[in-house]
Amino acid sequence: MTTTLTPSDLPTSAVDPFSHEVLEDPTGFQAELRDAGPLVHLSRYDVFAMGRYEQVHAALIDWQSFQSGAGVGLSNFRFEKPWRPPSLLLEADPPRHDAPRAVLSKILGPLALRKLREHWMADADRLVARVLAETEFDAARDLAAAFPLRVFPDAVGIPQEGRENLLPYGDHLFNAFGPPNDLVEQGNGRVAELSGWVNAQCARDVLAPTGFGADIWAAADRGDITFEQAPLVVRSLLSAGVDTTVHGLAAVLYAFATHPDQWQRLRREPTLARVAFDEAVRWESPVQTFFRTATTDIEVGGKTVPDGRKILMFLGAANRDPRRWENPDAFDLSRDPSAHVGFGMGLHQCVGQHIARLEAEALLVALARRVETIELAGATRRHHNNTLRAWESLPVRVRPAR
Repeated sequence: MTTTLTPSDLPTSAVDPFSHEVLEDPTGFQAELRDAGPLVHLSRYDVFAMGRYEQVHAALIDWQSFQSGAGVGLSNFRFEKPWRPPSLLLEADPPRHDAPRAVLSKILGPLALRKLREHWMADADRLVARVLAETEFDAARDLAAAFPLRVFPDAVGIPQEGRENLLPYGDHLFNAFGPPNDLVEQGNGRVAELSGWVNAQCARDVLAPTGFGADIWAAADRGDITFEQAPLVVRSLLSAGVDTTVHGLAAVLYAFATHPDQWQRLRREPTLARVAFDEAVRWESPVQTFFRTATTDIEVGGKTVPDGRKILMFLGAANRDPRRWENPDAFDLSRDPSAHVGFGMGLHQCVGQHIARLEAEALLVALARRVETIELAGATRRHHNNTLRAWESLPVRVRPAR
C-alpha cells in the first residue's frame, strides 16, 4: 500500500481487494488498510474504504448518511440498473425497508426458535452420527454445507427438488456485489436459470402450507406487507440465509480444528456453542465487505466523502482491528465477541442471525458430545468470492469420544 495523496488528501491504495491473492488471504491487506488511516481511497475502483472498527461500526448504524438503497455492492443504483429487483431488506432504507423488516423479525423471532430447537438438535445429532461413521471427512461439505441445506429450506417450506441450486445462486449473488471480474463471469452462464428457479420457489402455491414462507404470505393477507412484496421477502431468506451460514459453520469448524485447547473447552462447557460461533464470525467474518453510498457530503476521520460516492466497508478488517479487540487474530472462547460487525449492525443487521446461531449450536453440541479431538487431515482449500470468506474443502480427522 502506498501513502501518496489523492487530490482529496487521502491515503491511497492501488491494491485490488477483489483479486484472487487478497481473497485467498485478506489479513495482510486489511492490516495495511487499517494502518493507512480511518478513510482510504481505492484507486482501482475510485471508491472510498474503511477498515477500522470505529468507522465501520459508525457507518453501519448511520443509515441516514450511509445509504443501502443505492446498492450494497459496487454498482450504484442511482446511476445503474440492478441486475435483479433489489432486496427489500438489504438494499432498501426506511420507509421502504420498515414493513418487510418488521414482518421478518417477528417470523424469525424467539417463538420460531423455540419451535425449531428440538427438531434441529435431533437432526444435527442424526447427521453427526452418520458422518462419524468415518473418522476422516470433509467438514465443509459433510457438515457445514449439509446441515443448513437439510434444515433451513424445510423451515422456509420450499420443495426438496432443486435445492442444489441454492448455494450456486447465493455464490453468484454475493459475487455480483463486487466488480464484474472473472468470478462474476463464471456465474453469468447460469444466472437466468438460477434466478428463475429461486423466484419460482417464492410463489405461494409452491411453498409448504406451514413455514417461514407461508408466514410471509400470511402477513400479506393481514396487510402488513403487500402481495407484491411477499415473494421478494421470501427471496431474501433464500438469498442470504444459506451461503452465509454455511461458511460461518465452516469457519467455526476450522477454528476448532486448529485450536485444540478451545475444542476441549467447548466439550467441557457446551453452553459456549453460540459464543464459539460468534467468535468464529468475528475471527473469519464470512461476510467480508459491503458497500454504502453517501447521501450527502460526509466527514470520516476528518476527511470528506462527497455525496453520491461509494464507500466500501471492510467488516472482516473491523473485526480484527487491534484498536477494538485484544489479540484479535486469536480464536478465543473467553472473549465476548458480541460487538462484532460480522452480522452488520443497526437497522440493517442480519435479521436471520439467531437462526444461524441455532444451527451452529445444534451442530456443535452434537459434535462435542461425540468427538474427543478434531484436527486438520490435509490441505484446506478456499472458495473465492467477491464478498464472502468461503471454504471449498476442509478435510478433518476426528477421534470419537470414549
